[in-house]
Amino acid sequence: MVDTALDSGFFVRWMAAAAGLVSREAERLTELDSAIGDADHGANMQRGFAAVVKALEAEPPGTPGAVLVAAGRQLISTVGGASGPLYGTLLRRAGKGLGDAPQVTVAELQAGLRAGLASVRELGGAAPGDKTMIDALEPAVAALDTSLDAAAEAADEGARGTVPMLARKGRASYLGERSIGHQDPGATSSALLFAALAEVAR
Repeated sequence: MVDTALDSGFFVRWMAAAAGLVSREAERLTELDSAIGDADHGANMQRGFAAVVKALEAEPPGTPGAVLVAAGRQLISTVGGASGPLYGTLLRRAGKGLGDAPQVTVAELQAGLRAGLASVRELGGAAPGDKTMIDALEPAVAALDTSLDAAAEAADEGARGTVPMLARKGRASYLGERSIGHQDPGATSSALLFAALAEVAR
């Protein structure tokens, strides 16, 4: 676990790293989405995180919470479909939970993300096992107790674990049993968010 408190610069770097990973993996995200969704997840997420980086560069927020609130706001306004509101809710709620503190600990970040996760579950009505981003987010947030690397690994395992699942929520649920055998794109992009977090801390 990172011992030092995390400042706004760390959170800006996190969002930039997430944008980089999403950009590199955009084609894969779209391929996954083409099998069980609208085939636009990669492009949508790439556009959204590019807008986040641009906004943070133009007007860098002074606190970790403000970084996440600003990022969430940009994702809501620029990402189409369900992903924008869901990711935006995750980050905005987490940011509000961090308050105005100039620095936060990993434990405080975990508490903020727990609140964000609860809001996402309420908004989307999804639970673990429904083949959604929750399947990556829930184990990742829980694993922050151990380390940022553990959280990234848990998110990746969660995303890969969606392959044999039957989709019960979202566009993929319309496919019924045909959704089985495909990795959920939302869980995959959620894993990228935590991979970026671990990357920035190294």
